[in-house]
Amino acid sequence: MTKAFPSIARRLKNIGIKLLKMGTFLINRFIESWKRYFLGDTVDVRPSPSFDNARPSLAGPVITLGGGGPDVDDAIQWMINQVRGGSNSGTRVNVVVLRTNGNHDYNRLIYAMKGVNFVETLLIRNREEANKAEIYEKVRNADVIFFAGGDQCQYIRNWKDTKLEAAVKSVYLKGGGIGGTSAGAMIQSDCVYDACASSEKGIETRDALDDPYRDITFTYNFFNWSNLKGTIVDTHFDRRQRMGRIMAFIARQIKDGVASSVLGIAVSESTSVLVDKNGLVKVMGRGDAYFVLGNHIPEVCEPRKPLTFSNYKIWKVRSGDTFNLRNRPTSGYYLRSVKRGRIDSNPY
Repeated sequence: MTKAFPSIARRLKNIGIKLLKMGTFLINRFIESWKRYFLGDTVDVRPSPSFDNARPSLAGPVITLGGGGPDVDDAIQWMINQVRGGSNSGTRVNVVVLRTNGNHDYNRLIYAMKGVNFVETLLIRNREEANKAEIYEKVRNADVIFFAGGDQCQYIRNWKDTKLEAAVKSVYLKGGGIGGTSAGAMIQSDCVYDACASSEKGIETRDALDDPYRDITFTYNFFNWSNLKGTIVDTHFDRRQRMGRIMAFIARQIKDGVASSVLGIAVSESTSVLVDKNGLVKVMGRGDAYFVLGNHIPEVCEPRKPLTFSNYKIWKVRSGDTFNLRNRPTSGYYLRSVKRGRIDSNPY
């Protein structure tokens, strides 16, 4: 009998070790699914202005659209200042960065900016997390939301029609700031090229002009910002030569009956388009932005056929210059046409 006790003890020990490992595994899985990175004043985590009369109202809404590549730090600071009510305002804002994967790269950058109370990065990687009440409250109580670059298809599949989407909309409605870069900018437009049907390589100009329907899909009714009605945003524009791509996207909206006219907002890398609450745009950064208008039915826009669409109006807006989304200029544009899948002359 006495020999049995060490054996039982060893078994109990092994069971205990297994249970401990299982518990550690479950805890790690829980932590992994709730990745968040916080930097700032935890004392000053307050409800949104809509629910706290002691807090100053916000001065937006404003939007920043980053073209990808190196961020334009001044554009993010502009958004923060606009929401605060000016660069000399005493109001400090709370910033939440949203992404489906990655890390906390933005925390130190944004926390060092003037007028920031705290910044928190949330990795929200599935619809279950996007519908959690805790996530909803964190996002709703922010003053500025920034969408990191990534995959717009993941953003739409994981976040559309969730509590997270509702929370982001509430920040805009209370006068907050909404920013994003690359895919995080593309999802802000009225019509979103979602890239859900394309390969990992993606659709570029040659593919889109040769067949405007092949592997090209769109998402509608995501955020619906008032100053971006009737728009489609594209990024990494100059470096990847995407003018023909956005031309095909615009033609599709008109041909498919989504809209009778569509304005493409095309942003180069290291460049941002800043949209104030009145719809006035300023371009900031190293590159240019292009505003591309299609306002008639395409001559040829069919599956398995090259695009033909005449007389796109294109405004090239350089860094420091402006464009009015509510009252579009009636001059200053140049015309370019697509004939049998080829642009008639240099569109840039």
